[in-house]
Amino acid sequence: MTTRTKPTVSLLDYGAGNVRSVRNAITSTGYTLIDISSPSQILTADVIIFPGVGSYASAMEVLKREGYDVALKEYLKMDKPFLGICLGMQTLFESSQECGHNGDGMTSTVIEGLGVIPGKVVKFNEQERSVPHIGWNGALRHQSSPCMRYIHDNSHGEEVYFVHSYYAPLTAENSEWVLTRTTYEGQEFISSVQKGNVVATQFHPEKSGVTGLNFIRGFLDSVADGTLSNTQPLEVDGSKHTELVKRVVVALDVRSNDHGDLVVTKGDQYDVRENEKEGVQEGRGGVRNLGKPVSLASRYYKEGADEIAFLNITSFRSGVIEDMPMLQVLEEASKEIFVPLTVGGGIRSYEDPGTGKVYSALEVASRYFRAGADKVSIGSDSVHAAEEYIASGNTKTGQTSIETISHVYGVQAVVISIDPKRVYVTSPDAADSKHTVVTLDHSQKGPNGEQYCWYQCTVKGGREARDICAVSVAKAAEALGAGEIMLNCIDMDGQCNGFDHALMKAVSDAVTIPVIASSGAGKESHFSDVFSETSVQAALAAGMFHRKEVEIADVKKHMEKMGIRARITG
Repeated sequence: MTTRTKPTVSLLDYGAGNVRSVRNAITSTGYTLIDISSPSQILTADVIIFPGVGSYASAMEVLKREGYDVALKEYLKMDKPFLGICLGMQTLFESSQECGHNGDGMTSTVIEGLGVIPGKVVKFNEQERSVPHIGWNGALRHQSSPCMRYIHDNSHGEEVYFVHSYYAPLTAENSEWVLTRTTYEGQEFISSVQKGNVVATQFHPEKSGVTGLNFIRGFLDSVADGTLSNTQPLEVDGSKHTELVKRVVVALDVRSNDHGDLVVTKGDQYDVRENEKEGVQEGRGGVRNLGKPVSLASRYYKEGADEIAFLNITSFRSGVIEDMPMLQVLEEASKEIFVPLTVGGGIRSYEDPGTGKVYSALEVASRYFRAGADKVSIGSDSVHAAEEYIASGNTKTGQTSIETISHVYGVQAVVISIDPKRVYVTSPDAADSKHTVVTLDHSQKGPNGEQYCWYQCTVKGGREARDICAVSVAKAAEALGAGEIMLNCIDMDGQCNGFDHALMKAVSDAVTIPVIASSGAGKESHFSDVFSETSVQAALAAGMFHRKEVEIADVKKHMEKMGIRARITG
């Protein structure tokens, strides 16, 4: 019996977004890889993996400019092993609606794709569902494929991670390509394709935990043993649908200690964000040193966290680009953590005090994407951008951090973090009409019995209040190109009394992009409560997981018990 030699993977990295996790996923399966640096390498490759990241227009522009498009078409015609990921799948279709925009934010042209698969990539209807489609969802099989050899069929816990605003519809013309389909709030779409040796996924296997790694391993092992094209059509039950699960996100507040090391800390009501010294104290009420970021994040990944956010809370006082410790954290974390990673803190334009060189917010974000981040969280800068947008009569400049980053990397890569605090008022008319006033329940009334409040946004880690409410910032940020909102509440932070439902409902009802509830979780039921009573798609906690007062698995078990779909691992 002859043993086949493992093929060398050729990675087509055209320079956009986080492909470090794809590299790490490939090497974790025991395969080696080389980078494609010229079109001539494409036709001689054993197997190509194309992890498209960012916007469709940017991807096709680079492919055409570098001459990769012609070589790819020829390679695909030869039916040689290929795995496209996310945009790497979408570019196989004839065209996409995702492209440049005119001054009114409307699509101005249609961008042609590689034209391998019949059909056009279109945008989800924002009037019917939150867009982007972000999170873990299932995949119903239309074919049996060797790629799936290590994955249990339709098993709860085998969900995969999606993050996209555009999708490929199922049609009669492309039906023979469909490997799996997925449902997002009533809309069916193609979640993976295969014909012969050409495979592609809308989901991100490199961010889909063990299931995703098993898919990549199945693909590569099938290339190695020559069985990749051995697919068979399956009987399809059109009445079955998948469901987007609610996400449990773990945040790590990261800062530098007196020795220059990055440590994870947690304070109450943003105290940690103002503490400049080591000052480690035991118990609640003080700043607590909770360990090294990578080891702690790795623990959360193994315990079932759906996403992990590194929030750099005291860095960037003197620089951003040269924040090497956080870059190293991302690089190391992406070697062993295969769920989405978000980094926040200091995502803004910056002038180097030593050289006077100015770095744009896009350049800063690019460094983090290349280091392993999937999303960047913009805080104070998003508030200032919203203020300018509203003051200008809702005019886009194309120059804000939100706009520049989302244009290159896609809206799904931009999270805005809003840090509001309550301003209690005696009646809805007692606040400025530009602010959204909410009604509080009895347990949340103000110090003088006020039943109403508006949520005033803050900047600089909660130290400076601005005359703009959370709803206004959220709506402006969505218009500018943000894809998700991390919604904190200073009043609830560290109190372990649950999320601020009034705030979560006010913001999530005002925008179409997904909202992550943050601040206040202290027990399992707090997650189930916010998912049941508001339309947020994810909920985040830090302290209760850090202190091991509550386990991630227990949160998800409680959600399932309450009829809320969760991703169950292990």
